[in-house]
Amino acid sequence: MSIGYACLNIGTPHTNIRSLMQKNATAEKLTEVTAHNLETLERIVDYNIANDIHLYRISSDLIPFGSSPVNTLPWWDIHAEAFQHIGAKIRKSGMRVSFHPGQYTVLNSPDEDVVARAILDLAYHAKMLECLGVDNQHKIVLHVGGIYGDKKEALERFEQNFRRLPEAVRNRLIIENDDRLYNIEEVLELAHRLQIPAVYDNLHHAINPTPSGGTDPYWIAEAKKTWKAVDGNQKIHYSQQAPGKRPGAHTDTIDLKTFLTFHDQLEDKQIDIMLEVKDKNLSAIKCQNATTTAPKSVLLEKEWGRYKYTILEKSPAVYQAIRTLLKDKEAYPVQEFYRLIDTAFAAEPSPGYAENAAAHVWGYFKKHATETERRQYEKNLSNYRNNTGTLATLKRQLFKLAEKYETDYLLQSLYFYI
Repeated sequence: MSIGYACLNIGTPHTNIRSLMQKNATAEKLTEVTAHNLETLERIVDYNIANDIHLYRISSDLIPFGSSPVNTLPWWDIHAEAFQHIGAKIRKSGMRVSFHPGQYTVLNSPDEDVVARAILDLAYHAKMLECLGVDNQHKIVLHVGGIYGDKKEALERFEQNFRRLPEAVRNRLIIENDDRLYNIEEVLELAHRLQIPAVYDNLHHAINPTPSGGTDPYWIAEAKKTWKAVDGNQKIHYSQQAPGKRPGAHTDTIDLKTFLTFHDQLEDKQIDIMLEVKDKNLSAIKCQNATTTAPKSVLLEKEWGRYKYTILEKSPAVYQAIRTLLKDKEAYPVQEFYRLIDTAFAAEPSPGYAENAAAHVWGYFKKHATETERRQYEKNLSNYRNNTGTLATLKRQLFKLAEKYETDYLLQSLYFYI
């Protein structure tokens, strides 16, 4: 089983995807931003490898205006070396990557211009996967689209337009049930007709169920019938409903107890689970640690190293509770560990706690910092204490000092990102 996350990475320095306004999309800028984004992708791939994450959805915004006439550059040639280098890492590690084009990529629209743009966009995504040198187990996920007053015609139109796609796209395309229009039963019928895989999304099914009902395990088993050996392991999407938010809104983090109940119901553990959650890689590692077949205390100690100053900032009581919890090196209290972390994140913020955590982080530099840096730290701290400055300003200075003094332990800390 692989558990993965989508697009953004939390806690790894310099992993932002840049974009461009159309008016600034010169050849020079397009080349510069694409190179930056590929460097970002490589850092994320390196992070995934270091953390044994073997499932990852790449941002569709990797190439600015990649499927638009605005970008006429042969980006696949200009950046061929970078693509090949990243692709080699992906293949060697056994990582599986994918794309999920956005809501404007609609293959069943009655508007031919919309369909033509969708075909170009899907070809763009397939081209990126081709540039990475990965096989057809690396997929492109798409929703069926709209209804446009007649669901039967809309489904037929999807089927007709699917057959217009280049073979490279057809071999990678997989379709997903959505939370409003097409339930999993309708998607499975279409998938069987097209002989392509279907992706089951548990939250979409909860919001937009089939008339006949059916449990998660039942529909996952039905969806598995659409997957062939050449497609790789079956892939599903998993998310949880954010309390008090619109139907379909994802939670900030995955509730571990709920996830483990879902996981325990899975008959086939050789399945890939893409998490759709706001804290991205953090929940992926949480769920991975909770389901590992080789539990070791070092996994939680590594996590604690990343979380500790963030937890200290939010709740010194939880900070001490986790330190006590991890003293037994023979135990693996994974559920309690993450329950305590979630408890800390739910706590009301306290300026005093924030000052205390900042002082601990400053302790890494105070022997090396220049007099100017010391005065700036004291000024930022005083401004925050007196409500004339922000905690963000204080933490930005501490982050710059961590980079300057190459304090890797802190650079990997979530303190600067949450």
